[in-house]
Amino acid sequence: MTDPAFVAVDWGTSSFRLWLVDRTGHVLAERRSGEGMLAAAKAGFPGVLQSHLAAVAAPADLPVLVCGMAGAKTGWVEAGYVDTPAPLSAVLKQAARVPGEARDIRILPGIAQRDKVAPDVMRGEETQLLGALGLHAAGEALVCMPGTHSKWVRVKDGTVAHFSTFMTGELFSVVSRETILSLAVAGADDAEDVASFKAAVKAAYEAPAFAANLLFTARSRQLLFGGTPAAARETLSGTLIGAELAAGLSGTVPKAGIMLIASGRLADLYRLAFDALSVNVNPIDADEAVRRGLSMAAAAIWTKSEGSLR
Repeated sequence: MTDPAFVAVDWGTSSFRLWLVDRTGHVLAERRSGEGMLAAAKAGFPGVLQSHLAAVAAPADLPVLVCGMAGAKTGWVEAGYVDTPAPLSAVLKQAARVPGEARDIRILPGIAQRDKVAPDVMRGEETQLLGALGLHAAGEALVCMPGTHSKWVRVKDGTVAHFSTFMTGELFSVVSRETILSLAVAGADDAEDVASFKAAVKAAYEAPAFAANLLFTARSRQLLFGGTPAAARETLSGTLIGAELAAGLSGTVPKAGIMLIASGRLADLYRLAFDALSVNVNPIDADEAVRRGLSMAAAAIWTKSEGSLR
């Protein structure tokens, strides 16, 4: 068995993912849980991390590199931000070391857009960008990163020039559970209604100012003309994603198309949405991107410091 070189951790708001990684970036062991920043803040970050390190039998002197919300002001140790325009290489130089730990544990910073008109922040996505684009990417890229808070990022020659956050996933959760529209989607099964989803995407993309009106049609159409709860759910999802795409695609789109960094169900949904608009996409698995980004960062950090990778 290959010896581990470091531990990679993606510590989100509500999720925790850990990988034991060798020098080549190969995953030797993996752990996933719901012990994100919110849960870990109550249970204690050191204890949560140690329980997972013990589960994968990580040696006591193995370094750990963390990205995500563990580095937020309300996280374990504040890792700060790199300001836009932000070279991805600068993220590696500002990793914060966790004090008081025998093990070398570092947390990567996020990226901040200190624009009074369009202020924005990201944590974790910068590591996915690093893994997807590399340190020396040439040319322009428009990157879509779906999630609870989707990110649209413009990168030029390896530098994050501008980005925007869309609360698409969180809005879907709230609208489908906490509003009158919850009646329309009640009892929806796992069956997909691709036609309803694509129609909703196109309608919202063409008239994003009517998004609030289009959302209500999930209820009114069902009452007046019938339709399944699954169709109503797809209408809600398609409307919110279509409105997001209307904003995200409002500027110049590179000839290479959109880089889509996503995994699982979200990857499928956004591919369908872009297909509905006949927009070319280049898909990249989000899990693979964050692991690759953490591996690149670990190699850069520990081959230039006292705790070099094995």
